[in-house]
Amino acid sequence: MHQQTALLRLMQLISPSLPVGGFTYSQGLEWAVEAGWVVSGEAFADWQRQIIADTLGGLDWPVLIRLYRACAADDGGQFARWSDFLLAARETRELRLEERQRGQALSRLILEWPDLPLGGAWLPALRQSQLAGMAWLGRQWAIPLESLAMGYGYSVLESGVMAGLKLVPFGQQKAQSLLRELAALLPEAFARAGLLGDDELGGSFPLQAIASSRHETQYSRLFRS
Repeated sequence: MHQQTALLRLMQLISPSLPVGGFTYSQGLEWAVEAGWVVSGEAFADWQRQIIADTLGGLDWPVLIRLYRACAADDGGQFARWSDFLLAARETRELRLEERQRGQALSRLILEWPDLPLGGAWLPALRQSQLAGMAWLGRQWAIPLESLAMGYGYSVLESGVMAGLKLVPFGQQKAQSLLRELAALLPEAFARAGLLGDDELGGSFPLQAIASSRHETQYSRLFRS
């Protein structure tokens, strides 16, 4: 595939207009704001830095690397293993449900494209994990692994900033500044993620896990559980 076409496919894959977009989820932020844990743009930036370091760097990106390599090796067993691992590592019912729902949305989209050779052995893993679908599509579309990881990381940040814009709240200019500041952290965090061994995976952000659990029963919500 031509390099520019691969770039366009990546832009499509992380577009907030597609079903894979995460803008209907706050990943615990809504309860954290309600509880007074995140009450300013600075506190929100600290929250997102923790997500970059622990969730992206310790779990999502290392698993994405392994899923992508499993696709390259045509190893459906390893692909399923890491998809299962990711789902098990989501710390709350709400986060597991989000992962499944986004995976199902992406897999339905893939099945509508007959030129993509999605065999039955790969489908269960794709249906339970958005990250598995992104790795599989990234390999099919010849998107380089680092570009795919940066695109995924940016989409996580953008989703978080969009949630913060509604909940904290802060203005559009602050949102752009936050995106610029936080996105600059992604390359170094991804480099560290690539050095982790299998037994080092499983980043945890305890405050997010608590907030996500409490959000499941929050009396009034803008975002989904």
